[in-house]
Amino acid sequence: MAQWLQLQKLDSKYLEQVDQLYDDTFPMAIRQYLSAWIESHDWDMVATSVSLATVRFHDLLGQLDNQYSCFALENNFLLQHNIRKIKRNLQDHFQADPLHMAITICNCLKEEKKILASALKKEENVGSTQNNVVLEKQKELNNKVKDLRNQVQDAEQEIKSLEDLQDEHDFKKKTLQNRVEQEVNGMTLSLVVQKEIREEEMVISAMFIKLNITREAVVHQIADILNLAEQIQYTLVMEEMPEWKHRQQIACIGGPPNACLDQLQTWFTAVAEGLQQVRQQLKKLQELEQKYTYEKDPIAQGKSTLEERALVLFKNLIVNSMVVERQPCMPTQPQRPLVLKTGVQFTVKIRLLVKLQEFNYQLKVKALFDKDVTERNSVRGFRKFNILGTNTKVMNMEESNGSLAAEFRHLQPKELKATGNRTNDGPLIVTEELHSISFETQLCQPGLQVNLETTSLPIVVISNISQLPCAWASVMWYNMLTSEPKNLSFFLSPPEATWSQLLKVLSWQFSSVTKRGLNDEQLSMLGGKLLGREAAGNPNGLIPWTKFCKNVNGKSFPFWLWIEGILDLIKRHLLCLWNDGCIMGFVSKEREKALLKDKKPGTFLLRFSESSREGAITFTWVEHSNDDVHFRTVEPYTKKELAAVSFADILHNYKVMAAENIPENPLVYLYPSIPKDSALARYYTRPTEAAEPMEMESESEAGYIKKELISVSEVTVKRPLVECLVGHPSRLQDTLLPMSPEVYGELTTIMNPEIDTVMCTAFPN
Repeated sequence: MAQWLQLQKLDSKYLEQVDQLYDDTFPMAIRQYLSAWIESHDWDMVATSVSLATVRFHDLLGQLDNQYSCFALENNFLLQHNIRKIKRNLQDHFQADPLHMAITICNCLKEEKKILASALKKEENVGSTQNNVVLEKQKELNNKVKDLRNQVQDAEQEIKSLEDLQDEHDFKKKTLQNRVEQEVNGMTLSLVVQKEIREEEMVISAMFIKLNITREAVVHQIADILNLAEQIQYTLVMEEMPEWKHRQQIACIGGPPNACLDQLQTWFTAVAEGLQQVRQQLKKLQELEQKYTYEKDPIAQGKSTLEERALVLFKNLIVNSMVVERQPCMPTQPQRPLVLKTGVQFTVKIRLLVKLQEFNYQLKVKALFDKDVTERNSVRGFRKFNILGTNTKVMNMEESNGSLAAEFRHLQPKELKATGNRTNDGPLIVTEELHSISFETQLCQPGLQVNLETTSLPIVVISNISQLPCAWASVMWYNMLTSEPKNLSFFLSPPEATWSQLLKVLSWQFSSVTKRGLNDEQLSMLGGKLLGREAAGNPNGLIPWTKFCKNVNGKSFPFWLWIEGILDLIKRHLLCLWNDGCIMGFVSKEREKALLKDKKPGTFLLRFSESSREGAITFTWVEHSNDDVHFRTVEPYTKKELAAVSFADILHNYKVMAAENIPENPLVYLYPSIPKDSALARYYTRPTEAAEPMEMESESEAGYIKKELISVSEVTVKRPLVECLVGHPSRLQDTLLPMSPEVYGELTTIMNPEIDTVMCTAFPN
């Protein structure tokens, strides 16, 4: 990506640093208009050669001429004027010393790179430490799983060797016994035969010792395998699984979508396969024991304990491997899971992380609503629900891209009507009432029966779509502050959130539905609204639930509903402008003035209204009059107005009626100092007025003259009427002739000395 484009995507604090690099000697407008041409040359080299710098200086003037021609085609007089002025200034400053210009450009580009590197480094530092820790843990787990596989294979080979050794020992022992019996029956035990028998007995005795040692080694080897499997399982169940569930919670409320189960499935399955192989190996040892055993046989002494440990570990692994891969979600609200509406279908997906082929089509999962919430069901006011639709599903690999899963696609909550009084007098309002969906199944295999169960994150059930924003606030607050999946009484006494917790969640609400979250300055403004100006920067400042989502302190609407209205406004009408960073959005009026006061006249910024619940946007520009600085803010535009005309077109065509009734557009530079058309032209829905004057005046095929909606404001300019009218007799006539005698008399009283002169000029007769 081009350096200039990268810079424009940075936070405002970095853009302010960029702004300081440019002045009237080498204005930012050149950097904006000619960014591609500037970045296509090696200015380090140009800055070392007078002749090359001279060539580049004249090339630059030629580029400005080309830009002037483009503006001429658009009949954009203001930008033509700016280009002429820029060219004259460049000639005044650098004509005699083009090397100075090359050095200036070279230094600006280097400083830009430093600013860009500083911004990127900050982003990288935030995640690098965490990423390194995660990668190190994954590497360690992968090594342990690999070691487990190797040990299981080694044990397999060792058992095979043990079997061969035992068969050989058994064969030699039986052979010797047969020979001794034959010799004894024949009464021919000569000294030679006796010696041979003793030698055979010694060989068999040595073989027995080796056999016993090997048996003992195999038992210890399997014990070591189970110890390692237990270590890995502990890490998976007690560390990796809770971390994944937390990541899923974060992803549910708009955070990074880092909740993939494939890696966990690989680890769970590897441990399960290892334990299954160990159980088979223990069966093999049992067979060897049945064939041949003896006093203090290591297999006989250790087999039962090993079998029990292997079975317990396998069961525990299976029980903890059933998860809700995708939380309950209505297809119409994919970015807001865990909020369900009565009578509306939702989807949910269950997955078993132990992916063994023998489990395929063996697990029938059943969904139940608010299972085992008996203590709360007795409380008056809590609503009760059933699940309509097919609430059983068989886990299989064919429908889930190879994972062992079951996806419910056609479930819907159905409220059970209470007899007698309605249940709206409970301890909680509807959007704070939490429910859950449980999923249970049973695994049955020879010698193995395991009951499996998992539960969704708490859900909120609404009966009207208008309750969705408040329900989503409850989902956010819960998943931000707790990881207890069965804490359904959370909102009976909701804990406070720290600002450091909430600011991330607020930013995620924007980044999850757009390409841009909130920067530090925007979050600072929001922190001030919630905590007050004094505590706005305090990450440990506490925010109660009521202040976030309730009407407090006499306010007409809660903080969250204000944010929700702005989110909806962006999604419907401002998405491109927001994604590209054109909208500053959240900025206080005091900060707005501080940012604009030193800018060129006509510099404006775009911010959201603080007084509209439904979401509205406005703009403020700066004007200079003598030594005074004036800030003008237009009445905010709502969704209704933006549905008729795009905001970019409003900015393009906006007019102010001055005292002379001459309409003019006061918006020249988008903050910090980007020419308006350069920043916004790609968002206009039609060409500029100057580009198609004939088309605007001609009749269309339907016989109508085309029209367009233009936003116009009337600004009262405080100066004497006479000053406006002198030299403009026709304007004076238009102004004075319609006046009534009373108004005219009052006017002459106020401005008697001047009015006669003006009247004589306007009406010589």
